[in-house]
Amino acid sequence: MLPVSSMPLDRRALLGLAAAAPALAAAAPPPDPTEIVELWPGRPPGARDPLPREEIVDRVKTSGFQDRFVTGIGTPLMTVFRPARPNGAAVLIIPGGGYIRVVIDKEGFEVGHRLAAAGVTSFVLRYRLPAEGWDRAADVPLQDAQRAMRLIRAGAKRFGIDPARVVAMGFSAGGHVAASLATRFDAPVYMPVDAADAFSARPDLSALMYPVVTMSPPFAHEGSRTALLGASPGAEAAYSPHRHVTTAVPPTFLVHAWDDPGVPIENSLGYLAALRAAKVPTEAHLFEVGGHGFGICLARGKPAAAWPDLFLAWARQRGVFA
Repeated sequence: MLPVSSMPLDRRALLGLAAAAPALAAAAPPPDPTEIVELWPGRPPGARDPLPREEIVDRVKTSGFQDRFVTGIGTPLMTVFRPARPNGAAVLIIPGGGYIRVVIDKEGFEVGHRLAAAGVTSFVLRYRLPAEGWDRAADVPLQDAQRAMRLIRAGAKRFGIDPARVVAMGFSAGGHVAASLATRFDAPVYMPVDAADAFSARPDLSALMYPVVTMSPPFAHEGSRTALLGASPGAEAAYSPHRHVTTAVPPTFLVHAWDDPGVPIENSLGYLAALRAAKVPTEAHLFEVGGHGFGICLARGKPAAAWPDLFLAWARQRGVFA
């Protein structure tokens, strides 16, 4: 039986608001999937006592739509989105949140529903946060991302997917996790715990949405940098993915907006330059208008709203999506 912290997210608060506000009721999101995969058979690597205590906050009153985030992640997990007509492809979705929270809806479940509608089996990752009390704290998000990729491939038959068609997609700080996975997929950041760890953690494609990349001034996102490396970081180069791009990095899809006020577009430009130098096949979309954290919902009415269709077309062209 799943622990309370890992049960499907409760929508009762939103439904209560919907009863009082017909406009919200009309925009109520689809039900949350109930299939959950916990990443670790027991306590995660580097666990201390006590484990963080999970808390879920819904910002619906200020955002106007269901907009949840989670903190206190002691049991990292994946929520599985199964399509009605699966095409065999899979995506690990890694939401952002500045490494101090994990955004659930606008960079997670919304994307999972959109990809499932296109036939793609999706896994929304709820990864541990480095500042919540872990040994080797800066490696904790990458530990969870590597483990998630391996579990997806190990469970390919159960999930109905092709283990050679697995994509990693990350948003903002989750983009940093995804870029770290793309460049350090074989880094020994944890000891193997079972047979699943024999599988490769390398994504077949990488998709980075307005990603945090550099940990060095002047273009670092200071909040993510502090949460990942501490108040006095000394390992900026080691945790800046653009410094670790090689020919082994998977083909990459990049999205950023020029008017991003939170994560400067130079993060994507620096990563793009490194990909080009290593001759890694890349498609980049740099939108004039979009801001930051737009996901799907907040991109509506802006040029950046085109990104899901552009991504799907690119993944099909690469032969990963049907």
